[in-house]
Parts: sequence; C-alpha cells; structure tokens
Amino acid sequence: MTTQDYSNWIGRTETCTDNLDIGHVRQTALALNRAAPAVGDTLPHLWVWAHFVRGQPYEELGRDGHPNKGSFLPPLGERNRMWAGGRVRFNKPLRVGTPAERRSTILKIEEKHGRTGSLLFFTVQHDYVQDGEVCISEEQDIVYRAPTPPKLEGSIEAPQREWGQTIEPSPVMLFRYSAVTFNGHRIHYDLDYVTNQEGYPGLVVHGPLIATTILQAFVDAHPDREVETFHYRGLRPLISPRPFEVAGALTGDGKAKLWAEQDGTLAHQADLTFKS
Repeated sequence: MTTQDYSNWIGRTETCTDNLDIGHVRQTALALNRAAPAVGDTLPHLWVWAHFVRGQPYEELGRDGHPNKGSFLPPLGERNRMWAGGRVRFNKPLRVGTPAERRSTILKIEEKHGRTGSLLFFTVQHDYVQDGEVCISEEQDIVYRAPTPPKLEGSIEAPQREWGQTIEPSPVMLFRYSAVTFNGHRIHYDLDYVTNQEGYPGLVVHGPLIATTILQAFVDAHPDREVETFHYRGLRPLISPRPFEVAGALTGDGKAKLWAEQDGTLAHQADLTFKS
C-alpha cells in the first residue's frame, strides 16, 4: 500500500455537545448490566464514550459501517479500523443531565509496518468540558490496517490477580453497546461481514467495552479509591460469545495493573493511578 502524506490533517479540530441525557444513560446502564445513576449523579468511568456522537446519513458510511473518512479524519481507502488504546485523565466527574462539550484535535498520524502489513496510527485528543472546566482529558489511539488477516492468538501470560470478574460478551450485549455508542462498525454485529470480509472467526468485542469493564472491575473492588489516570492498550481482539476475565493487582502506592485475559493470556492491559 502506497504511503501518503497526512501531515496537513494534524491539528484539525472538531467540537461536539451533549446533554448527558438521563434516558440515554439508563440505556447505557442496561447495555453494561450495571445500575443507572440519577440526574445530578456522577457519570461512571468511561460511559462518556456513549455520548458526544456525531452520526452520518447512510450514504456517508463506508462498507464497514463506519463513516467515510474525509471530514475530521482523512480518506483512507479500504483499510480496516481497530481501537488500539489510549490515555485518560480524570480531573473532575461529569454530572448526568448537565450539558457538556467535547473538543477534539488530531495530534499525530504515523504509519508503521508490522507482520500484518501497513498500519496507520491516529492519536486524537479529546477534552470533555462541563461548566467551563476540563473534567476528562483523553488521548485515543486508533489504527487503520491494510485488509489482512487479524492477529488472534495471545502470547503474554496473565499475571497473578488480586480481583477479577467474568464477562460474557453475548451477541445481544455487543448489539446493545453498538446501539448506545451509535457505532455502526459491522464487525460487532454482522456475522457474515466479520467472518467473510475481515477474517475474524466471530463477532468482535468492542475495545471500549473491554476497557470500560476492566476499569469497572477495579472500581468494584476498590470503591473508596478515586481514579486519576487510566492508560490502556489492546493486544488482540476478543471474540463473542466466549467469556473473558477482567482482573487486576495493586503494584505500589496509588498504582495498579489491570487486564483482560482469555485462556490464560492477555488481550488488553492497562495501568491505573488513584488517590490512596
């Protein structure tokens, strides 16, 4: 695949507003099988990914169900999209039912070449602002790969855990999470497409869904700890409906390692800091 110069897209910005509507928050709670907060309560960690969505008409979608690139992100041809990881800083909780704004900027575009071919990495900064304050600051890493078979096998052994939960990613759960995040990516709900067009053996669990459950497991095990930062990275996809484990262990004063594992090997991993 020919290398292109995307440098003129760096620094491009986009703004999106959202009321953090209680009705949508309740639907997100159902998708995640959690209790819903009330108006005025804190929006749970990473539920922000179900808000600030800019939808497009059908004619502006690509064959994979994602919006055609070329408005905020550049046109990338037939590359397949993957959620690679990111870094989140929680400065102040967002409140349910209070208007907020997301301010986005393309920070970096970098092409790499791996075993599966050309990989184009985008780093996008998102600042979530409510009542004039940046409540959450986030950098997201998204990768677009050449249409080659994905890496499915794990090679890193899972560490010894101190807490953990089992997640059963049923097709209904994936459909509901796609719905509340308005994510049209067909790898999460279209079995014919994901197996015949992108080479996966089944429906792919959303990277944001995995990250959300990893962080929630920490909060469930340590309800009195205030999360400050969360750095996460995807290592390989998880396929529905096989269960996976979200687990973690404390590594020092105010620090923890978190991960998602399946069959004893890592699929996602994260570093977390908290106020001790």
